[in-house]
Amino acid sequence: MDRRPGAPSPSRPHSQAASPMRFDQLADWLAWQQTLHPSAIDLRLERVGAVWDTLGLGPFACPVVTVGGTNGKGSVVACLDAICRAAGHRTCAYTSPHLLRYNERIRLDGADATDAAICDAFARIDAARGDRSLTYFEFATLAALTLFAGAAPDVVLLEVGLGGRLDAVNIIDADVAVVTSIGRDHMAWLGETPAQIAVEKAGIFRPGRPAIIGQAAAPPRLRERALELGAEPLQLGREFHWRLDTGQWAWQGPQDRRREALPAPALRGRYQYDNASAAICALDCLRERLPLGNAALRQGLQRVRLPGRFTVLPGRPTWVLDVAHNAEAAQVLAQNLAALGCTGPRHAVVGLSADKEAVAVTSALARWVDRWHVVRAPGPRGMAEDVLAGAIAAAIPGATPQAHASLDAAVAAIRGGLAEDACVLVFGSFTLVEAALRNAAIAAV
Repeated sequence: MDRRPGAPSPSRPHSQAASPMRFDQLADWLAWQQTLHPSAIDLRLERVGAVWDTLGLGPFACPVVTVGGTNGKGSVVACLDAICRAAGHRTCAYTSPHLLRYNERIRLDGADATDAAICDAFARIDAARGDRSLTYFEFATLAALTLFAGAAPDVVLLEVGLGGRLDAVNIIDADVAVVTSIGRDHMAWLGETPAQIAVEKAGIFRPGRPAIIGQAAAPPRLRERALELGAEPLQLGREFHWRLDTGQWAWQGPQDRRREALPAPALRGRYQYDNASAAICALDCLRERLPLGNAALRQGLQRVRLPGRFTVLPGRPTWVLDVAHNAEAAQVLAQNLAALGCTGPRHAVVGLSADKEAVAVTSALARWVDRWHVVRAPGPRGMAEDVLAGAIAAAIPGATPQAHASLDAAVAAIRGGLAEDACVLVFGSFTLVEAALRNAAIAAV
């Protein structure tokens, strides 16, 4: 089942069948949703907004934080969730895509929504939609919002799926909006240039409300667009900052507000300080509605978890899993791998979606990888392994990528003579990292 956004296609089989309210299994609902709308992605707000209005559940009484960006948005939501829960605030968080279970997308106070709750939400949405067709992602978004409306949370955290301006979560007016970074991804929908992409990402900003920019080197157009919209931009390196301080770090925000002696974020990588800093800035903007003590902030930073983002499995050899699938994320991954200090042979298993820039992604890791292994990412959107192997061979001098029929085949080939001091990186598509997490040979490491 294709659970992630796909490249534009003129049509796909779809159904305007009668209400499926007879469904009592989540898998049946999800399979049916794949057939309802003629395209997997349809970036418009009219349909989803009309259904939300029919449901009559909004607006939320609590603060809403919407997080967009090319990379880092999942990390910021995870930081916000962990910190708020450490402070005793009841959270509702919507993220995408998932790694192992659809339920991961909809979390209520740290727990995944149950199948029964999601099915009930789907039934309510289906009854409210009338003859409007919805995409798979729109159903998910409305299900999350429906469940959150009945959960009486202290804060709602929404991660943008694609872009921002026309993403389904943008039917909700955020009290604080965060754009983590701008990079080249999903260009078919968002535009080719950083300025064009910035305008789409900035669509989640609202007049008179904080617009947090979590990238010091963000395209100038992002801040310009925030000002044009009447939002209040707060940008890393301008209105807020962070600095390392003898094994700890400190945050400084507007009006010289400070948080000192902070522990390193539990998520690996220097860039996670940028993400944690943006999360702290968002919470600082909500300090009167969501009080936050220093102890809770420290606990949250230490407790935050996000599988698939530079996940280093325990044991030897060292296995690393990462969902880096665009050039900017791959560059950060390369920095993290360099800091890991692997002394033995270094293997990489890569699988990407067909719409990704294979040359840019793999070139970023050329200095780290000794041996390339290529697979087709699971699902219908996977780039053919021979195409991906050809891109690597053409872009990286001396590279001789080995194509495998599946991740299982690649893992079996690698493990045949793997030295104890070796490192194996599995990266690219979410579907590939999901398969790695389910792979018995990797899980047994």
